[in-house]
Amino acid sequence: MTKEFRNPDAVLDVHDKPSFIQGLGLSFQHLFTMFGATVLVPILVGIDPSVALMSSGIGTLVYIFTTGAKIPAYLGSSFAFIPAMKLLMDNPDAGYGAVAQGAITTGLVYIIVSFIIKKIGSDWVNKVLPPVVVGPVVMVIGLGLAANAANNAMYNAAGEYEVKYIIVALITLALTIFFNMFLKGFLGLIPILLGIVSGYLVALAMGIVDTSLITQASWFAMPDIHIPFVQYQPTIHWNAILMMAPIAFVTMTEHMGHISVLNKLTKRNYFEDPGLDRTLLGDGLAQITAGLVGGPPVTSYGENIGVLAITRIHSVFVLGGAAVLAIVMSFVGKVSAVIHSIPGPVISGISFILFGVIAASGIKILIDNKIDFDKKRNLIIASVILVVGIGNLLLKTGTFELSGMALATLFGILLNLVLPKEAASER
Repeated sequence: MTKEFRNPDAVLDVHDKPSFIQGLGLSFQHLFTMFGATVLVPILVGIDPSVALMSSGIGTLVYIFTTGAKIPAYLGSSFAFIPAMKLLMDNPDAGYGAVAQGAITTGLVYIIVSFIIKKIGSDWVNKVLPPVVVGPVVMVIGLGLAANAANNAMYNAAGEYEVKYIIVALITLALTIFFNMFLKGFLGLIPILLGIVSGYLVALAMGIVDTSLITQASWFAMPDIHIPFVQYQPTIHWNAILMMAPIAFVTMTEHMGHISVLNKLTKRNYFEDPGLDRTLLGDGLAQITAGLVGGPPVTSYGENIGVLAITRIHSVFVLGGAAVLAIVMSFVGKVSAVIHSIPGPVISGISFILFGVIAASGIKILIDNKIDFDKKRNLIIASVILVVGIGNLLLKTGTFELSGMALATLFGILLNLVLPKEAASER
């Protein structure tokens, strides 16, 4: 029997088990790191944050189990699906039932791709989704809600312009930038959470926080779970399926990027063991699980990978502990009430950074892959994706809808497949 590899650079390697007290502290660190982003997604789209917290924990445990506890990763709420989820939640004929179908569909897309990769390998993925398509689509994801973030920073619930809303949003933004730039160590890993807390205190001082929900909330409360055939009778929402399914291909590239980083950190090759097919399967099952309980789609979190890199603690037991803590916290009613009471300007102040960071990540993909925009092919693909996506072009006939995000991704894939490598004038 060959001895199992152990990374000599790790303080705790993947299969090292910490003591209970040590593990509790380390797991809380991961919980706090992902907390701000995981609960921000449901706040932005109108889903119960407690359910998102619970589904992130369950999804992470499903992922760990599916990958044979070989990969230290945490799965939290995905930002990529925010525009699509918001459109569905704002539609009185859709609501969470439609979001759930979209989440389950994206999970099924992952599973189908994982089976194809198991059979024929993964070389075809980059042909369908090269950087010139993925980069602009990621930019659209970030910029698609820019106007929404700005409006929440300016207008109250009655649609009236409020100067103090702007002040709270800008102070929250400034503090979050400060935390990002000047804090180190553990505090440097949770600037979003610190920004939300600080902005909340500013909003509280300016009298725009409704604290009645917190005082009325009990310590124990069930999350607002939505299980099909129990809480609601599902009907087919083709617009949700067609809107969210294409985005799965974008988040897959994010998934593969995270696996590549984890390979370097842990000095292993997860593309070979347990295999890309197994990691995608785990992600897909986690998304389906999230959709079945009422949460948003989940994805692996770069924030938690950052914690692994800085602490050199790669134990999968620590990540599993964070998942269990997330599930427990989702049943604390006071926590849910505090989250619900966060006013719009605070969320907007955070969103100015988060949405921008997502868009900048798309630019980084183009730069890292040295995409040449002097070539007409690349310029056309990126241009169509950006305008269709950010302009939110909508294809609608009867109850069938295809939103700008889905159309942008679809157009990008089709243009990449049909356009020649060079225009006639470039030959």
